Amino acid sequence: MEPREFFETLESRVDQSKAKGMTASYKFDIDGAGTWLVDVDDGKVSVSERDGDADCTISASAETFRKIANREQNPTAAYMSGKLKVKGDMGQAMKLQKLF
Repeated sequence: MEPREFFETLESRVDQSKAKGMTASYKFDIDGAGTWLVDVDDGKVSVSERDGDADCTISASAETFRKIANREQNPTAAYMSGKLKVKGDMGQAMKLQKLF
């Protein structure tokens, strides 16, 4: 799955019960693909292709993100090897794993 396809279909794929009680905003800056803001508000997820402020910013190359999205790369291993960068609230970043 390409980054654009991942974000365009994200709202319909998230299990709202897993996002229940979560309120956070995430910026995904995918080098070579674009920038998306993902807002989670008590079970509702909205995605927009734009830049802006967020609780947590996640940066990666399109190739690394594609591997993570296709479950070919563990996100924690990508972070530890420097292929995935996180700025801001690390606790919120860790919560993403239960959503996707």
